[in-house]
Amino acid sequence: MRVSPVRTRVVSVTAALYRRYRPDTFADVVGQEHVTTPLMQALRADKVNHAYLFSGPRGCGKTTSARILARCLNCAEGPTDTPCGVCDSCTELARGGSGSIDVVEIDAASHNGVDDARELRERAAFAPARDRYKIFILDEAHMVTPQGFNALLKLVEDTPCPLYLCDYGTRQGHWHHPFAHPPLPVPPGAA
Repeated sequence: MRVSPVRTRVVSVTAALYRRYRPDTFADVVGQEHVTTPLMQALRADKVNHAYLFSGPRGCGKTTSARILARCLNCAEGPTDTPCGVCDSCTELARGGSGSIDVVEIDAASHNGVDDARELRERAAFAPARDRYKIFILDEAHMVTPQGFNALLKLVEDTPCPLYLCDYGTRQGHWHHPFAHPPLPVPPGAA
C-alpha cells in the first residue's frame, strides 16, 4: 500500500494596512499637527483631562491618536509625550502588540446600549492591574443610542479615575469641536 504525502498549505494572515502602518508616536502621525501638538503639550505640562473626544472622517487617525495617547500615559517613563517603546505597556500597545489589560478598546457600534454603559461603569470601578491609568477607548462612539449616551455621560461625570478616549464619528456632520480630524489632503497626481 502506497501512502501519498499530505499536502499542507500555509495560510499567511495579512494585517490590514491601518494596523501594519499605524504610527507608534505622535511624531509619526502625518497631517494632524492641530491634534498632536496640543496633546503633546498637555502631556509635557502634566495637564491631561480625564476624557477626550476624537472625531473626523474614516481613516484620519482617531483611534490611532487615542492609542498613542494611552501609550504616552501608561509608559514607564511617563506620562511623556514620546513613549519609550521598550516597557511592557509600550510594547503591548505598539503596532503588532498583544494589547494591554489596562487599556480597553470597546467597539461602541456593537455595544451601544444602556446595559453596555452600565457594564462599562462596573469595569471602570476597578483600579488598573499594572499601569498608571485604566483607559477605555470607545471606538465608533457615534453609534451609541441616545439612552446609551446619557448613561455614558453619567459615567464620565461620576467616575474621574479612568481615562475615556472616544473615537466619535465617521460622518462629516459630526466634526464640531477643536480636536476634529479633517480629511488628509490628497497629494497631486495620487488620485
